[in-house]
Amino acid sequence: MGEVLALVEARLRTALGEPDARAAVTFLGTDRIEVLRFVAGDLVRYATLGMSAQPMADPTAALADPVKGPRAELVLTVRGGLADTDKVLRPLAVLAATPQVEGVIVAPGASLDVGEPLWPGAAFSSVLVAESGGLVEDLELDAPMDPVRFLPLLPMTSNEAAWKRVHGAQALEGRWLARGTDLRDPLRRSVQLD
Repeated sequence: MGEVLALVEARLRTALGEPDARAAVTFLGTDRIEVLRFVAGDLVRYATLGMSAQPMADPTAALADPVKGPRAELVLTVRGGLADTDKVLRPLAVLAATPQVEGVIVAPGASLDVGEPLWPGAAFSSVLVAESGGLVEDLELDAPMDPVRFLPLLPMTSNEAAWKRVHGAQALEGRWLARGTDLRDPLRRSVQLD
């Protein structure tokens, strides 16, 4: 487990630079989850470290495979200085613990909800999980382990989350693109959905 996390942290440092802050959260019955903060110009990136220590298990499987299965970490990017986004550390750790706590596999297209604003005053309590491979390349591990995927999180308003449930992740992403939505703006409001 420690070896995987050391490789994950090295990949994050290679892609995003040196973290300027880190915090750790441990929930009862789960492994420790760290959140690292990286600042690049006016962008602040938060990345989880610890979610990939264990493979995510299929909730319908009788036994969880301790080696094989999808592994991931979460990455959130916002514009700095506009809101108190550092308060997202605990919600991010909650999202990263979801596979251990709820026995779900976090994959692109999924919605994750923390049930409260991601940071004070945020219009978002949920996120859309996007495709990996952009900002931080997937990390190949020795066989038979699956690679670690670094999944971007796109904050969603409650209206966007409800619309996504009906129309799907691709349709919502298309709506954001068509309207030129700045998904990194921590103060943005819901995209027009009609």
